Amino acid sequence: MSTAHFNTKAKDWDKDLEKTKRAKLIANEMVQIIKPNKQLNALEFGCGTGLLSFELQHYFKEITLVDYSEGMIKVLKEKIEQQKIKNFKPLLIDLIKNPTNIDKTDVIFTLMTLHHIDNIEEISAIFYSLLNNNGYLCIADLVEEDGSFHSPELNFDGHFGFNKKNLEAQLEKCGFNIIYYSTPYTIEKKTSLKKYPLFLLIAQKN
Repeated sequence: MSTAHFNTKAKDWDKDLEKTKRAKLIANEMVQIIKPNKQLNALEFGCGTGLLSFELQHYFKEITLVDYSEGMIKVLKEKIEQQKIKNFKPLLIDLIKNPTNIDKTDVIFTLMTLHHIDNIEEISAIFYSLLNNNGYLCIADLVEEDGSFHSPELNFDGHFGFNKKNLEAQLEKCGFNIIYYSTPYTIEKKTSLKKYPLFLLIAQKN
């Protein structure tokens, strides 16, 4: 899926109340496990309009919000200005191509983005390199599914969710220690009545 799809969807992205609901739920569970404080900095990868970061804004000193969709970053900047958020730093950047342009951080979190990334080994290594020692990586995404989550007309060419064992093995290969895994939310497609569980995986840099 190209950035054009997300640029087009950006303006109405937040109108889907389910997206806000799952962001709130994931944020609450993250906070319970990693117990962040205002001395820590964080980075949201594939932030979109920043729904997850907005739920976490009061838990971190600064949050860098990264996406390479111009439309999403535009909407995000408008929200930051409207709500007068002082600790958000939005960046229009392809993190895979420009990882050295990002400062090291204490926590990286990502919601429903990883399945769009082709090379999981590469992005896992980038996450590891960007984290400070003992930093946390929090991934919320689709449990392995049958390929029906994305409509055929979207020409989706990413991952059909993730197998828990395989993803954990990949992260451990990079040096992460898996400390938590749950499936706290389920997306139900109204058109097909199919259900798609979301997992929350939290790993720590050794």
